[in-house]
Amino acid sequence: MKTLKSIGAILAGMITIVLLSIATDYILESNDIFPTREEGKLSTWMLALALLYRTVYGIAGGYVTAKLSPSDPMRNAFILGCIGTALSIVGIVIGWDLSDHWYPIALALTALPSVWVGAKFATQ
Repeated sequence: MKTLKSIGAILAGMITIVLLSIATDYILESNDIFPTREEGKLSTWMLALALLYRTVYGIAGGYVTAKLSPSDPMRNAFILGCIGTALSIVGIVIGWDLSDHWYPIALALTALPSVWVGAKFATQ
């Protein structure tokens, strides 16, 4: 049962990150702050802003995962961070020509540390 609860905690953290990211992207695009995907690439300041809020959402996801974990919250947050890093690496490969190269690399490099920080907040 602990295993299922741990999986649920990891999924809850992942859902937190994804939903907050999608919602923020939607709000920024619908208010003409960011261009839509069809309109083209984001400028450097837009990518920096996206990296900033995705890092904050990674912290939130790590916090949620740690709070919901039945045991060993840091391990579950580590698993979430590894999943985020792996997905970001896939994003680097698939989307290499979609934006400036530093952005997907930065996402991959910040995925694990941001989730870890959130989990540390939750366990103190």
